Amino acid sequence: MNKQIEIGIIGAMKIEVDALKAAMTETQTQTVAGIDFISGELQGRRVVVAQCGIGKVFAAVCAQTMILTYAPRVIINTGVAGTLTNCLSIGQVALADRLVQHDMDTTALGDPAGLVSGINVVYFPTDPEVTACLSACVAHEGVKSVTGTIASGDQFISSAAVKARITETFENCVACEMEGASIAHVCYINKTPCAILRAISDGGDEEASDDYPTFCKKAADTAIRVLMRFLRAWQG
Repeated sequence: MNKQIEIGIIGAMKIEVDALKAAMTETQTQTVAGIDFISGELQGRRVVVAQCGIGKVFAAVCAQTMILTYAPRVIINTGVAGTLTNCLSIGQVALADRLVQHDMDTTALGDPAGLVSGINVVYFPTDPEVTACLSACVAHEGVKSVTGTIASGDQFISSAAVKARITETFENCVACEMEGASIAHVCYINKTPCAILRAISDGGDEEASDDYPTFCKKAADTAIRVLMRFLRAWQG
């Protein structure tokens, strides 16, 4: 089973993965640590899809289990995010060339913000070829995308002041969410290529708590359309 899986797909919420699961054929379900891993065919590719739950710990558990159980050639985290740049508006797409855990902070010990001790990494890279293919697929969908740093933390960002702190601390931030950097962290230590695809649902400011429920489904649907096109286009 492991060798057959090409692509692992992780979303935090039902709205981010249910349409993918519904389109799959020849499915099998395996439940580990309370997470359902659905493997099967999607757009002619062998994939495994999982809803990990919200937050970095759930995302890390899911990614590690997916790697050990299915050994996908690449893992893609799909879903929604808040924008951290004036270059991206609601409904547009953020792609990560690297990720950072914005709430990882041992600066009191003299470390740079975001440093993950033990491996001494601040920014976790994504796979450039997969990310470039996703970028092309976004363009084919007629949607604007920006590639840069995506910042993750166990916090829904809904404050202009917090948003400013993140963008001032970390370079070239384009979006904030709650899972991507932990998935990239797990992929990094397992040497598994990854990519992060996030459609913008809100502005990460004081209006975010109103915008998010209004635009979340539309943003999630955009990410799913891009991902479905990617599955047809990827030559990896």
